[in-house]
Amino acid sequence: MDSSMTAKELQAFLKARFPKENERHEWKEWASLKSNISGRKGEDLVSYVSALANMDGGCVVIGVQDKTLAVTGIQDFATYTLEDVAHRILGKTPGLPSLGLHIEARHASDTGAIVWLVHVPRHAPRQPVQAHDKAWQRDGDSLVELRPDRLRGILTELIAGLDWSAEIVPRATLADLDAAAIAKAREKFAAKHQQERWAAEISGWSTEEFLDRAKITLHGNITRTALLLLGLPQSVGLLPNSTAEITWKVPDERIAKHFGPPFLLTTTEVGQHIRNPNIKLFPATELLAIELPRYDIKVILEGLHNCIAHQDYEQAGRIVVLETVGRLRLSNLGGFVDGKPEDYFTGDRTPSVYRNHWLAIAMNNIGMIDKGGYGIRDMVTSQRKRYLPLPDYEGSTPIETLFNIYGQQIDENYSRLLMERSDLPLEQVIWLDRVQKKLKIADDQAALLRRAQLIEGRKPNFFVSAVVAKVTNTQNQYVLNKGFDDDHYKRTILKRLKLGPATGDQLRQLVLDKLPAVLSAKEKETKVKNLRTALRLRGLEGVFIEVATSGPSRGAGAIWRIKA
Repeated sequence: MDSSMTAKELQAFLKARFPKENERHEWKEWASLKSNISGRKGEDLVSYVSALANMDGGCVVIGVQDKTLAVTGIQDFATYTLEDVAHRILGKTPGLPSLGLHIEARHASDTGAIVWLVHVPRHAPRQPVQAHDKAWQRDGDSLVELRPDRLRGILTELIAGLDWSAEIVPRATLADLDAAAIAKAREKFAAKHQQERWAAEISGWSTEEFLDRAKITLHGNITRTALLLLGLPQSVGLLPNSTAEITWKVPDERIAKHFGPPFLLTTTEVGQHIRNPNIKLFPATELLAIELPRYDIKVILEGLHNCIAHQDYEQAGRIVVLETVGRLRLSNLGGFVDGKPEDYFTGDRTPSVYRNHWLAIAMNNIGMIDKGGYGIRDMVTSQRKRYLPLPDYEGSTPIETLFNIYGQQIDENYSRLLMERSDLPLEQVIWLDRVQKKLKIADDQAALLRRAQLIEGRKPNFFVSAVVAKVTNTQNQYVLNKGFDDDHYKRTILKRLKLGPATGDQLRQLVLDKLPAVLSAKEKETKVKNLRTALRLRGLEGVFIEVATSGPSRGAGAIWRIKA
């Protein structure tokens, strides 16, 4: 036992290592171990060991005061020792890995108080840990039976070395693959590998050799990957549980359509069904609106291909594309395998494992996904360049991944900031995007954004600053630069002419000084002429103007009037 720390020092040590109670840390002020090791269902040590193990493992600290972690110590050890209590725990928690379970004692030198640290390993893959014939998890300050979603998450976890997508389909042959899909795969494979020394040979490969080289088939055998990417629709039944379907759904219109293999071709069909009209964004210091499609089709396909690559096909579920007003939500079964999605936003992280390794290799070989960790970064960058909210994975769980693509503004200030400040570092754009979505950001991130005058408000209610006012400090200039829309100037002209006819020069003087300051003198003159022409040819709200026949037909002296 370590006797080098006083009770105060030990308390500080424990606070630093186990700062708060949560799914990984549990504090217990047990003076006696007699009935607390395995005596009270849902309250004893083995129950807490089960709860911690069913998440990511952790530590139970025994002999400390709740809330403060003040060292009170264990007074009655009953018959338990460090050596035999571990055996007792293992005997009462079926499924708990023995490797990683260990107990250490800490001794306060001044008070003699002894604290036990029970280090709990994470459960084995697909094996929940039980105690008292139940699997437990933490719920607030108490324990409850493992919830169905967490149980399902454990039972469907990735097991190293197992790859659903690499399995051979016994009765499948080349006749079960779509000829057009094979041709498209060869075309995309050739484009991706055109710099290889053997690129010129690709066109001469037989179908069998090409499919093997692309890692779609294995030694001439049809894999599950081959049926997903290139399989004929009628061959889907050869897959276990027929797990191959994408559903596009528009709830507001009660529309749903289903798409099956060959996914290499049908993902494009899904993209074509998504409504993608042009939208307009208005820069703060420009006269003309920016017009662009609601969605970037490359982002849609990249997201959809990621769903195919990472779907947990053993769960026999669909990939769903849910279309609502201004947003797409793509979902696939199975949680994110390697890290968190946000780890890949900047492109610095490279995935080390895949749920469907063989499928990921094949999709990479024919240009459907990126395996270098740049796919998510590219989608984030695309949305940034389009001045729209960044894609995100909000709503994802350990058993389902959700990918959200935004097709309209959330906060106009955010979009204007992106238009005005192309120099902002990507990480700051990511933080600002979370602010506009009312999501949490770290304190140091908020401090940096506040110093840069990019956000306002108090934690947690931050909001993106009005960019023109706070960043460019050109409030008045902005108003002058922006001016008014054309209808405003047209109404001004009509209001004057309703008082009686006016010359072209009089109308010019009426409007000229009210035009945006950023226009040159020549541009202002052209603008006045265009406004008069528009009123003559198209009118406004049913009212037209014309040149009176009693004077010049054009120029400053022409007399304009309301057309009868």
